Amino acid sequence: MKTVSRVLIAAALAAPLALSSVAIKAQDLAETAAARGQFETMMAAVKGAGMGDILKGEGPYTIFAPTDAAFAELPAGTIEDLMRPENKEKLARFVSYYMVPGKVTSDDMRNKQMTAKTLGRNQLDINSLNGGVRVDKAMVVESDIEASNGVIHAVDTVVIPE
Repeated sequence: MKTVSRVLIAAALAAPLALSSVAIKAQDLAETAAARGQFETMMAAVKGAGMGDILKGEGPYTIFAPTDAAFAELPAGTIEDLMRPENKEKLARFVSYYMVPGKVTSDDMRNKQMTAKTLGRNQLDINSLNGGVRVDKAMVVESDIEASNGVIHAVDTVVIPE
C-alpha cells in the first residue's frame, strides 16, 4: 500500500512539472487583434483586402489599429463602401496605411518626432512631444499590445488615405 501511495504522490508531483515544460505558442498579430475584441472592423478590412497573411507572417510589423469606436465615428456607409469588392484596391491602400514594417514600441516613440514608412509607402508622422502619442491625426489610446510577430497600438481616429 505504501508503494502505491508513493507512486501516486510522485505522479501527482510530476504532472505540473510536465505541463510547465510545454511551450505556449504566442499569438500572432491577427490572433492578438481578434482576442482583444476592439479591432473587429479593422480585422474585417484586413481580411477583405486579402492581407490577413501579413498579420500571420514572420514580421515583425507595427500596426496602428483604429478601434471599433473610431470606426463608429465615420459617416454612415463609409466602411461598407470601402469593403465592396470593386474597392478592394482602395481597401488594401487603407489597410496598408496602418501597417509599418518593423517593430516600433512606445519606448521608440517616447519624447520625439519621427516618421515611419508604411507598407502602403505612405509616411506616418509620429509626435509624442506634447503629451501622448499622435500618429498623423490619430491619438494612440493603448500602446504596446504585444504579439509574436510585432506590436499593435490602438488609435482613436480612422484616416482614409487618398
